[in-house]
Amino acid sequence: MKTLNQALIAKRLNISRTTVSRSLANHPAISSETRARVQVMAEQLGYRQSPGRAVRRTKACRAMSIGVLIGVPEGHVEMATFPYVLKGISETAERERVSVDVYYQAPGDFHPESGRQPVFRHVRNGDWRGVLLVYPFAETAVDLIAKKLSTVAVLESYANPLVDTIDTDEVAGIVALVGQLVVAGHRRIGFITWDYPIGGHWSFQRFGGYVEALFTHGLPFNPDWVLNIHKDSPRLTPDQLGDAVATRIRQEGVTAWVCAADHQAYPLMQGLQARGLQVPADCSVTGFDGLEPPPGLRRVTSMKVPHEEIGASAVSRLLNRIIHPTSSRRKILVEARLVQGDSIAPPRRT
Repeated sequence: MKTLNQALIAKRLNISRTTVSRSLANHPAISSETRARVQVMAEQLGYRQSPGRAVRRTKACRAMSIGVLIGVPEGHVEMATFPYVLKGISETAERERVSVDVYYQAPGDFHPESGRQPVFRHVRNGDWRGVLLVYPFAETAVDLIAKKLSTVAVLESYANPLVDTIDTDEVAGIVALVGQLVVAGHRRIGFITWDYPIGGHWSFQRFGGYVEALFTHGLPFNPDWVLNIHKDSPRLTPDQLGDAVATRIRQEGVTAWVCAADHQAYPLMQGLQARGLQVPADCSVTGFDGLEPPPGLRRVTSMKVPHEEIGASAVSRLLNRIIHPTSSRRKILVEARLVQGDSIAPPRRT
């Protein structure tokens, strides 16, 4: 059996191992086409590498435990990305001889004043050497944890200067998706996200990519085509978003919608279908994350986020932070890959 490594990828593609290594690291000297070829081949072969430099822990190292806090109630796995992140965390932790305690927490109920929380007991007692935070939590809770333990945030950013971040390159991903819509002929493009009472910085970052793309392509920015972003705008439920989007398609001629995530895009597609509008015949839709579509729905054009790599990188970064607690704050962005779906078509001629 051939060893699965970068040399094998290089041989399959007839390129140098250095090119493979740089492509997997998203080196700017490598063309986007070559990077895409390498990343696709790596995925086909099942090769993964952590974007961060790992700390190799030997058998002589002391036992170490870390906490992993996932910002959802336990059992909420429908259209969720954390199982893939957790797989990357678990595999890397096992390789590094680190034990992992996983806790599921509803973010709205998780704060320092919330009473007897097992997590805070672990923090106070020093049971863990560090913590990984997956998804958003209240800043007050994060501040308390970061004062006691080395902390790395996964798929979310915090104001606390002690917290490192492992995330996807939100802006570049959305810019690429809007570019797909522009190539298809769309000029009136809207943006939606769901309302998140805790955190949700990632949706603002993806909105920033949407605005950058519109201005880059010289397209109109209409605040009325942006839903659930401005703090003073009405907060719409997913069902209400279906009504609002359908109205803007029919009355204002918006022909495409950028959704901040796949778990928003697929319900929107279902909602539009219930209102007599078909995707992509009547409007185009994009998502973000690269999740599998629910039964009966077309695959949405999206950005596939390497969640397992992000989980692996988070463990590596946390170990570095534990060993070097006074090092500069790090924010590591992992590039997502465009996944062509069946949700984009040229706009109808009027």
